[in-house]
Formats: sequence, C-alpha cells, structure tokens
Amino acid sequence: MMPSLTLAARIERWPIAGGFTISRGAKTEAAVIVAEVSRQSPNGEAIVGRGECVPYARYGETPEATLEAILGLRDAFRDGLDRQALQSRIPAGAARNALDCALWDFEAKVAKKRIWDVLGRPEPRPLTTAYTISLGTPESMAEATARAAHRPLLKIKLGGDGDEARIAAVRRAAPDAELIIDANEAWTGGNLERHLAACAEAGVTMIEQPLPAGQDQALARIKRPVAVCADESVHDRASLEGLRERYDAINIKLDKTGGLTEALAMADAAQALGFDLMVGCMVATSLAMAPAMMIAQGARVVDLDGPLLLAKDRDNGLRYEGSTVYPPNAGLWG
Repeated sequence: MMPSLTLAARIERWPIAGGFTISRGAKTEAAVIVAEVSRQSPNGEAIVGRGECVPYARYGETPEATLEAILGLRDAFRDGLDRQALQSRIPAGAARNALDCALWDFEAKVAKKRIWDVLGRPEPRPLTTAYTISLGTPESMAEATARAAHRPLLKIKLGGDGDEARIAAVRRAAPDAELIIDANEAWTGGNLERHLAACAEAGVTMIEQPLPAGQDQALARIKRPVAVCADESVHDRASLEGLRERYDAINIKLDKTGGLTEALAMADAAQALGFDLMVGCMVATSLAMAPAMMIAQGARVVDLDGPLLLAKDRDNGLRYEGSTVYPPNAGLWG
C-alpha cells in the first residue's frame, strides 16, 4: 500500500486547430481529464503526480462520468490505494489511465529519477510520429495532404463510400510520404477487398480497423495485401489471443489499456504472439502523449501527433521538430 495521497481531478477543454473529422463525426475541441495525486514531502513541499486521459464516446465514456469515476476514489487513495491495486479496482479505460499515469509520475518524483530509470529501461530516443489528415472530400484531403507532404509519415482518415478516390487523391498529393490508413470501422464486407486493393496500389503500408469490432471475421478469410492493424477490436491483454488470424498488428492506446502499467504488459504479450505494434493516441495535450513514449520505443508505427492538432499545447509540452517527437522533460511528466 502507498502512503495516504490526496486525489484531485478536473476537466480541461483544448481547442483543435481547424477541427478534426473521422468516420464517426467531427469535433473542434479536445475534452481531457487531468488527475493529480499528491502528498507533502518531509520539507513541506507538495509532490504531485499528473496523468491525462480522453474519455471516448465510442466506449460509452463521457468527461463528466469519467471525472466522477476518478473522484470516487478519493477515499481509497487516502487509505493507501497503490498502482497495482488500482488495476483491479476499476476497469481498463480513460479513468484508470489518468490515475495510473499520475501514479507513475508520482513514483518517479518520489524516487527523484526519470521514469525510464524507475522502469529499468533505456532512455527513450526521439521518434518519427505520423501526422493525421482528417476525413473530407478527396479534394479537401488532397489540399491538406499537400500542406503536410514534407512529413515522412501520414495517417489518413477514411470513411467508407468514396474512399478509393480519397486514397488516390492523397497519394498524388504526397508521392514520397509513407501512408497509413485509419478507416475507424467504416468499411464493410462488401467493399473490403476493393478498398484493400486500392490501398495496395497506392503503396499504403498499414490499415487500421477497416471493419467494425466484432464484425471483422472476413479479415481471416481473405488474403490481406496490406498489413491490417486492430484498434477498436483490441483493448488489453485479454483481447489479444482471438485476433491472431485477423490482424497483423495492434494499436496500443493508453486510454484503452487503462494506463501505462497494462500497456507495458500488453506490448510484451502482443510481441510474443507475433503482432507488430502501433502506438496511438486521442487528440490531447503532451501530458497524455508522454507516457506513451515509453511504449513507442518498440513500435513499428508511432502515432503521437495529438498536440500537433491543437491550437495550443500545455506548458513544458513535448518537443516536436517537424515529425520528430522527443521524450518528455521532467517538468511535464515522468
């Protein structure tokens, strides 16, 4: 058990630069929850650990309910609830993610070490992140792609009908960039092979979640000309085994796994099963990206561009130089 900790949390809203559109809809702001665990140090200074999550309506989460779930554990933290006990106290999801990451940050600060030293891992290196192109008409997506064509890795949001034209338009606008596709469950068994063929023709290297979770059995019955990555179909270690015939890779998002603790274990389990790793994010600030940098070190594809899509990031945010993202400084997290 941990010493008694004070728990606080709040909803923050961060404007998105220009808006963000996927197959399930559009939004103009990122609603995030920041959780803080703290106690007074012997010299009277407060030691504060922070974590950030993004509640996702796709999984029945709202900012208000997530905040309530977090604050409902105030007494438990006062009674010494620790990170390991947290894993079984509440289910995987956004609320547990914010708390788990706050506890990792707290542990690093108490130990006066960086998070990678606490984990016994090498210091993380800078990585190339994907940059997301929102769903739109082929023309609008081509325009957005042309502005980002200098970036080495682009993630293209698709939406079902008309996707073949979108894929072709994007490739013409960025002939040299590596392309990955995210269909967000918008394809069907009827258009799956046609869309896969269009992706292969355009030189796409990976496709995220083409079919709805629970309705993706067709992926096991066809030859996949492009690697397919599970997103909505995979959450934590328990969901891995049943995906082996359908997917080549899995997307680890801390808001799905319920934090860094499960994400670390899941990454090891997935690689042992032969999956490639992708590390993804929701649209959020650097505080949400920072813990994922530890998982990203072993990933085939890194998609941690959330702060790049905001009108403004928080203070001490991750350093981005073009599409290169650097590990967090101690003033941000870990």
